[in-house]
Amino acid sequence: MDKTYQPKDIEQRWYQEWEQQGYFAPQGNGTPFCIMIPPPNVTGTLHMGHGFNQMVIDTLTRYHRMKGDKTLYQPGTDHAGIATQMVVERQLNKQGVTRHDLGREKFLEKIWQWKEQSGHTITSQLRRLGTSPDWERERFTMDEGLSAAVIEVFVRLHEEGLIYRGKRLVNWDTVLHTAVSDLEVVSEEENGYMWHFRYLVADAAGQATNEYLTVATTRPETMLGDSAVAVHPTDPRYQHLIGKQVLLPLVGRLIPIVGDDYADPEKGTGCVKITPAHDFNDYQVGKRHNLPLINIFTINAHLNDEVPAEYRGLERYVARKAIVAKMDELGLLAKIEDHKLMVPRSDRSGTVIEPFLTDQWYIDLTRETLDDGRKGGKAALAQPAIEAVESGRVKFIPSTWDKTYFQWMNNLDDWCISRQLWWGHRIPAWYDAEGKAYVGRNEAEVRQKYNLAPDFALRQDDDVLDTWFSSALWPFSTLGWPNVDAQALKDFYPTTTLVTGFDIIFFWVARMIMMGSKFMGEVPFHDVYMHGLVRDSDGQKMSKSKGNVLDPLDIIDGIDLETLVQKRTTGLMRPEDAPKIEKATRKQFPEGIAAYGTDALRFTFASFATAGRDIRFDLQRLEGYRNFCNKLWNAARYVEMQCEGQDTGLDAALPVEYSVADRWIQAALQKTITETRDHLDNYRFDLAAKALYEFVWYEYCDWYLELTKPILGKANDNEAAKRGTRQTLVRVLENILRLLHPIMPFITEEIWQSIKGLAGITGSSIMVQAYPAADESKMDAQAVAEIEWAKAFIVGIRTIRSEMDIKPSQVLDILLQNWSEQDKQLFANSEAFARSLAKIGTVTWLEAASNAPESATALVGEMRILIPLAGLIDKDAEMARLSKEIEKLQKNLSGVESRLNNPAFVEKAKPEVLDTARKQAEEQRAAMEQLQGQLEKIKAM
Repeated sequence: MDKTYQPKDIEQRWYQEWEQQGYFAPQGNGTPFCIMIPPPNVTGTLHMGHGFNQMVIDTLTRYHRMKGDKTLYQPGTDHAGIATQMVVERQLNKQGVTRHDLGREKFLEKIWQWKEQSGHTITSQLRRLGTSPDWERERFTMDEGLSAAVIEVFVRLHEEGLIYRGKRLVNWDTVLHTAVSDLEVVSEEENGYMWHFRYLVADAAGQATNEYLTVATTRPETMLGDSAVAVHPTDPRYQHLIGKQVLLPLVGRLIPIVGDDYADPEKGTGCVKITPAHDFNDYQVGKRHNLPLINIFTINAHLNDEVPAEYRGLERYVARKAIVAKMDELGLLAKIEDHKLMVPRSDRSGTVIEPFLTDQWYIDLTRETLDDGRKGGKAALAQPAIEAVESGRVKFIPSTWDKTYFQWMNNLDDWCISRQLWWGHRIPAWYDAEGKAYVGRNEAEVRQKYNLAPDFALRQDDDVLDTWFSSALWPFSTLGWPNVDAQALKDFYPTTTLVTGFDIIFFWVARMIMMGSKFMGEVPFHDVYMHGLVRDSDGQKMSKSKGNVLDPLDIIDGIDLETLVQKRTTGLMRPEDAPKIEKATRKQFPEGIAAYGTDALRFTFASFATAGRDIRFDLQRLEGYRNFCNKLWNAARYVEMQCEGQDTGLDAALPVEYSVADRWIQAALQKTITETRDHLDNYRFDLAAKALYEFVWYEYCDWYLELTKPILGKANDNEAAKRGTRQTLVRVLENILRLLHPIMPFITEEIWQSIKGLAGITGSSIMVQAYPAADESKMDAQAVAEIEWAKAFIVGIRTIRSEMDIKPSQVLDILLQNWSEQDKQLFANSEAFARSLAKIGTVTWLEAASNAPESATALVGEMRILIPLAGLIDKDAEMARLSKEIEKLQKNLSGVESRLNNPAFVEKAKPEVLDTARKQAEEQRAAMEQLQGQLEKIKAM
């Protein structure tokens, strides 16, 4: 093994070997285990959320593969309709070209070229992250086979009456000219205004009276499309007006005053303008009162011909200013207030989303029965998906996500599945000259199905399907459906586990359950592991606009400061954010980011993977786990140096003797194996990482390796004991490597290849070895008790050295007081370890009545370890050192307490800053108390 651990020297070499040898393909006849990749969008590169997700998926994959299960990790990517089309359109726009200049066919050629480039980038990144999917089965949502599945599902649902076309309100992107899903809408608080307008009440003849209602709105331009004013039915101020009308200002249209619970008497004036065609809440009010839907916008959010002539053609915000000015001129503007409001923006184009009334295709999710008596969408699609979770056939981990799932599923709207894009699965519907729609798998089938003549003019729908439609079929379309005889479908459906983020619990998870139950007659997976978001160290969501995004490959390979700054400030939605982001980046990473390697990153993710919680990613933790890699590497080098060329218990003809330390570490290993398997089986990756870290670092490296030195030293001529220790060293290390492999694949493979011969193993790769199983016969309570006593004894002496600033190399004579015969026996059993590791000289066993000199003291159970201090330390020098340390701590503590006692600081500081300050104060007080105690001891000498 090389002297130092260099991740870049081993990672790509081993990945290529694994892939070339076909180790990622399902093997054997064990229980099938299948996990699907949440397909990344082909829009660029993977981010930290992908990195965390992949750690979880690949850890499970490698773990089940090593357990002997017939394991498939299914890879693939998503075409991501709107996101991908926008990327390519932006590239064209920089060249002064639009998609309309190219035409649909040429434009789609450009997108396919981008897909090949981006898809290759993503798969390269997945390889760098160490993931082990069966690349031979890689799929893409617009592959021929998956596209066939999409068309088949659409046609079948349409034939069953579960897909229909209708005019409804959608989220409209006024730049990209398409409907978008709720997930593609980002609402953030912004500063704005609340305008209060007076609407005059009309008399029976429809003429304005002196009475008026005051309504408040944040969107004055929409008033031109108002259909009513709503008041609460029990509001005494307005009950007498319900059923009457107001004269809509600027338009002159009479609109009713309706009583509806949506109007809150405690909020504002209690009067609400109702614009059903431009507000989702108003749309529901409109349906309840059968109000007209008046669309006043074009697809560009300019005012259309439904408004008075003077406002036609105006952009919505230009119209807003003109309307407010006119209302003020007419004396109908009551007041304007500053107002903070949530503004919905498209996360693709950045434009403010407009609720817009359009013709779209929908999946019925709300009706129990259709007009012809067949099961409606709720009964046919939603209800089986609800029952799947209620019955436990699908289990969310953690189970608290059940509630979120049911909230979604019990409050469904019909699913808008059409998008006004060119990139995606084109809707399999054709129209005649009168706009009648015909649905079929292709045009030929449509003509045959509907008995249409060959020369009957048809045009295909220009729209494409929502990306979530095709991804809802992912668990079975990737395995070969609609070919129900596909072997992969028989072997691996239903899949075992889904790993995904909580933010798509409805958009993806619920829809997969609906579609799988509908078309396969079985749920698509049994366990759904929901993980949180990866946030920065301050708990902020990572986003380009905040400049706090970390790229997993930059952490693996390292990145210099200037490149990092350029990367974070390029392609911002708001270029004006660049100076702020650059400043923050230079402050946080003055030296750039060091190279940590894949294994350290994966182990860091695992340590953070507390079920369902968001992750605060901290580079300090990452630094600690890189040190863990180094610790493992150096331990392996020690084992190799001690065992290379020596018998490690492989020669059956030679006697083997196991020390108490050998028996103890084997017992500790069995306990760790049991814990790790239990944690991985229950998706507690954080606890598995903790158990492995503590065993490797503290038990194996810090203790066992040190305990082997007296046995393997030249002074010991017991060859049988040396063989036993060498065998234990190698075999425990080999088990450690297999335990760690699912989380840390590269370093474990590299070390395993170096020491496998010493362990008598001839396998080709650690990844196809069996995962360790506990051996109860190696549990040894006596050995554990003896070593735990020895550890307490050694730690007691080391603590005294540390507190009294005594050199580690100085041999100490010790006194033992209040001991038992058992203590005496335990000391005899571990004396060689104690003398080597604690550097002790003479040992005096004091009788109960004996007086002891002033000593530093440590306890081992009831027994006291005494180290006389007279002549051991320079009393005056030690008192001066301690006093100086106490003074320094007191100064630091005063500074922290001053901040915490400052109300201005406490009110303005972030919670995490306050927590850090309080923790510092507590730590400094504890340290001061400890030093004060040491000082008092020395004064008493």
